[in-house]
Amino acid sequence: MSALDILQIVLFLGLLTACTPWLGRYMQRVFDGERTFLRPALHPVEKLLYRFSGVAMDEEQSWKGYAAALLLFNALGFLFLFLLQLAQGVLPLNPEKLPGVEPLLAFNTATSFVTNTNWQAYAGETTLSRLTQMLGLGVQNFLSAATGIAGLLALTRGLARKSATTVGNFWVDMTRATLYVLLPLSLALAIILVSQGVVQNFNPDIAATTLTGETQILPQGPAASQIAIKQLGTNGGGYFNTNSAHPYENPTPLSNFLEMIALLLIPAALTHTYGRMVGSSRQGWVLFAAMMAMMTALLAVMLLSEFTPNPVVGVTGSMEGKETRIGVANSVLWASATTSVSNGAVNSMHSSLSPLAGGITMLNMMLGEVIFGGVGSGLYGMLIFVILTVFIAGLMVGRTPEYLGKKIEAREVQMATLAILLPAASILLFTALATAIDAGLSSRLSAGPHGFSEILYAYTSTTANNGSAFAGLNGNTPFYNITLGLALWIGRLGAILPALAIAGSMVGKTVVPPSPGTFPTDQPLFAGMLIAVVLIVGALTFFPALSLGPIVEHFLMVAGRGM
Repeated sequence: MSALDILQIVLFLGLLTACTPWLGRYMQRVFDGERTFLRPALHPVEKLLYRFSGVAMDEEQSWKGYAAALLLFNALGFLFLFLLQLAQGVLPLNPEKLPGVEPLLAFNTATSFVTNTNWQAYAGETTLSRLTQMLGLGVQNFLSAATGIAGLLALTRGLARKSATTVGNFWVDMTRATLYVLLPLSLALAIILVSQGVVQNFNPDIAATTLTGETQILPQGPAASQIAIKQLGTNGGGYFNTNSAHPYENPTPLSNFLEMIALLLIPAALTHTYGRMVGSSRQGWVLFAAMMAMMTALLAVMLLSEFTPNPVVGVTGSMEGKETRIGVANSVLWASATTSVSNGAVNSMHSSLSPLAGGITMLNMMLGEVIFGGVGSGLYGMLIFVILTVFIAGLMVGRTPEYLGKKIEAREVQMATLAILLPAASILLFTALATAIDAGLSSRLSAGPHGFSEILYAYTSTTANNGSAFAGLNGNTPFYNITLGLALWIGRLGAILPALAIAGSMVGKTVVPPSPGTFPTDQPLFAGMLIAVVLIVGALTFFPALSLGPIVEHFLMVAGRGM
């Protein structure tokens, strides 16, 4: 690895840290209804939307009302996207005359984009029309991201408010997240990406003649607008099949760097938003520090593994599965970033990473996508681990645990445990099923531990609402479309509903003054303990599965044996 590679990684992490308080402060003001520089232009639009939809912006909801609105909204979004795919063959903006999508694939895709996962068992440029890409996938990229932010806001209010009964208004939170945050940032990034060469048009595909006289189809379409929100909203769905390895999605070093920053920008900044909303910026910085420490350490392991000589192929820093214009270091940094957040966009094939590097991408997701994670969902996932950590600390000192002055009791611990166990069960049980029957095994490209990793990665990615693929597994079969679709719903609802239940339980509690026995949660010691709990829970749950895949594959590689 060159000095320039190291400099870029340091610049990437430094810029991300510098942007966190700036964007985090802005989002806090937006969600608290305070004045921002965009408010004069956008507030009239916001009020018009409320008037048109019949929403009373001053009326708040209990956690059950909030959850019901969220479920209803997502159910309608799923139904619309599902029907849109089935009917795309007779709808406009379909210059390639693509037929309607097969029902099971449409179910899987609709579920994927509504849950902010964007798992794609299809090739975008040969399966979906311009209309489906824009009106279906593009719209859900905004709405699914806003749903995650709304879930976080409800939990934040539940922790911050004193003796209250409501956690906010789902419709207001959704509107503000989309109008004031996601749309302006996406517009700015899309314009920059167009300047770098990302396509944005409504032209039909172009048939070009190569230097060897062969015909090559150059896909066209409104890609830049979808690429911007897929990165900023931690969605990850590629307009083209090869995602951000495609030169029409990611053509230059600058576009590559900016898209990587966009992956983490909002999830990182939300930690500062959270700190300001609960009245202590230190609380937000502790969470940011824990996330950054885990990401940096795991990234270092990936880089070390990728740049260690491979005795099987006899090279250091293998370029298999990577773009020559992007290189090894940028591919590994992207793989770390995209699996640390629940994004799933890729600029290389994770199946071609070294076994340990590929295993770390899985571990990033298995930890609950809490190393920054998805917009909103990553932070409420981390707050669930905070509750578990505070509970463990309370057991250690023999007193009722407290967080932000509120006692953590049985109901909160039960909901936190449920939010951790449900996704873990989804990953492990579906993987066990797929490896035990022909319908699961027949889709593998590889046998042995690498083939097992292909299956394990698929269920990890979908349950974690990440959406990246290990490559090699054919997910477009009835078995995988159904089971991966179920894993998508379990991963999304299995975390957000317990988080809302915790919000409802905590919002009505009174704040007790700190005492000598109160464990401070705004200190480096707590950040270290939080990291330990996240890693121990992840290790205990998934080490056996990882041992059957990337770990045994690593030892085979070290022994000089092919995988």
